[in-house]
Amino acid sequence: MNILEAKNLGVYFGSFKAVDDVSVAFEKGRLTSIIGPNGAGKTTFFNLLTGFHPPTSGSVLFKGQDITQLPIHAKVELGLTRTFQVLNVFDQLTVKENLRIAVQRLRGHPWRLLAHEDGFSSVEEEVDRLLVAVHLQDFRHTRADEMSHGHRRHLEIGLSLGVDPEVLLLDEPMSGLGMYETGQMSDFIQELAQRLTVVLVEHHMSVVMKISQRILVLQNGRLIADGVPADIQQNAAVREAYLGKSYGAGDNSKETVNA
Repeated sequence: MNILEAKNLGVYFGSFKAVDDVSVAFEKGRLTSIIGPNGAGKTTFFNLLTGFHPPTSGSVLFKGQDITQLPIHAKVELGLTRTFQVLNVFDQLTVKENLRIAVQRLRGHPWRLLAHEDGFSSVEEEVDRLLVAVHLQDFRHTRADEMSHGHRRHLEIGLSLGVDPEVLLLDEPMSGLGMYETGQMSDFIQELAQRLTVVLVEHHMSVVMKISQRILVLQNGRLIADGVPADIQQNAAVREAYLGKSYGAGDNSKETVNA
């Protein structure tokens, strides 16, 4: 069953085609990665899917419904949300306070109710569940700006989970992480993919090839390949455009490629 679909999706800036006539359907419950060289249109494609930029042409469907013209908040309420390359958390608030804002937003409670948390046991129960889900229960009272970059990434994903999505788009979640934190994030994303449809933009090829069930490759705004990791590694056009001619042919030293 396809849960999210782009039909002939495109966006042009003057004569420049940032995303050019991309049609692709995302199957419910699968982890799909999108890769490609710098300027390939990956983040722009995310922006079109989630409504952060209107398309010049084409449409976006969510569970069969055309959501192209819906405002961002309406798409989030339907179950489609995303993270960003740049961290997007409330630095001066604790981890628990950050997550409570997301949960209260879903339930229609205003910000001022942060001062009355004891009166909303169901909100608190959901926040506690999220703390465990994002592996931050030991940091519940820690301010966001006092945590490591990796933990802050987990928190940002927690904010997205707080609105109870069905499809989660992750834009370079490994960005800025060290080797150990990258491994933790990789495991975390695989956990998420057990219960959500996950679409990932990432440039750590070792991670992408390990955790992806499907990989899409963009180049110059166009979709040039779509397949399982083994097929993508051997695809001549992909190796020429992005991975390098030696990738998948006995040289696995190329851990990351600029996105």
